Amino acid sequence: MIRAFYGIDDQPFSIENLTLLDNQQEVHDTLKVHCQQGGLCMILGVPGTGKTVIKESLKQIADKRMVVVTVARTLHTYTNTVKVLCQAFNIEYDGSHFKCEKRLIEEAFSLNREGKMLVTIIDDAHLMDMVTLRRLRLLFEDFPKNHNVILIGQPILMSNLSLTVNQDIKSRITYSTIMRKINPDDMHKFILNQLDRVKLGHNTFSEDAIDLIVRSSEGILRKARNLCLSCMLEAVRLRNKTIGLENVNRVLIQPHWRKDYDLDRF
Repeated sequence: MIRAFYGIDDQPFSIENLTLLDNQQEVHDTLKVHCQQGGLCMILGVPGTGKTVIKESLKQIADKRMVVVTVARTLHTYTNTVKVLCQAFNIEYDGSHFKCEKRLIEEAFSLNREGKMLVTIIDDAHLMDMVTLRRLRLLFEDFPKNHNVILIGQPILMSNLSLTVNQDIKSRITYSTIMRKINPDDMHKFILNQLDRVKLGHNTFSEDAIDLIVRSSEGILRKARNLCLSCMLEAVRLRNKTIGLENVNRVLIQPHWRKDYDLDRF
């Protein structure tokens, strides 16, 4: 709908083919080095600060020399998690977890013999049971040494790993970072970069509208994306291609954008 209304080919504010912000690019480049060397990496942050953007950027650089597999269903038991891993590797996942582990190790060494680097990304790792994570760590110990595991989750994951009982996992971390909230200048830059990416003029959003979006997003990248998209959908509804303050305020009156103390009055 947005593409048809604005006459553009690509979806605006999509996480695909994003231009990374400076802090995201630094994390991406560091992870690329660890992908070549192998290790255990962690990307932490509150929801919406750009962790998924980093994950997608790594998936996009996968080529003939790098295989990137992702696991997002982290609430499963260990047996089902191993089967999910098998699915991600496109190998048979029938039978016991022991047979699945054997196939995974064989596939990992097969890729290694072909000269390929192997990266396993576990998303929402803070939701995973620590016993399951420990058993996965033991499984990955049998993978080729240049295999890199990346855990993506919320800061509570580090708190859990700091417990004495989990030191065997924490002591193996080779790189970790926390994705901070985006500062106003970078958020402004992000919005304009997204307009450039889909070949829309910067005047699609008025300056006042962008300033209000930046303030309302509170440094959360996901909030800014969703707010911009909602404003564009509102513009389509009103048949107005220029998004101003009135348009943004129409979106911000929706309950999910309101503060709790605002809702108490209703």
